[in-house]
Amino acid sequence: MIKYKDVDKNSGVQSYEIGHDSVTVQFKGGGVYCYSYKSAGVNNVERMKVLAQQGDGLNAFINTTVRTKYDWKR
Repeated sequence: MIKYKDVDKNSGVQSYEIGHDSVTVQFKGGGVYCYSYKSAGVNNVERMKVLAQQGDGLNAFINTTVRTKYDWKR
């Protein structure tokens, strides 16, 4: 996992991992969620990849757009 930059220092995202067709996100509360093309859609996952690498906006995007569209959680 790569530490999330969190430009504004206000995100619930701690780290992320980008796969070919997925993004796995670990939240500061400890939950880990995997969002895939199949569960969240190609466009949403590609947008999440960009936001993760920018270190800004990923938590908000998850909360407003793909909140329950994850493949798995642990």
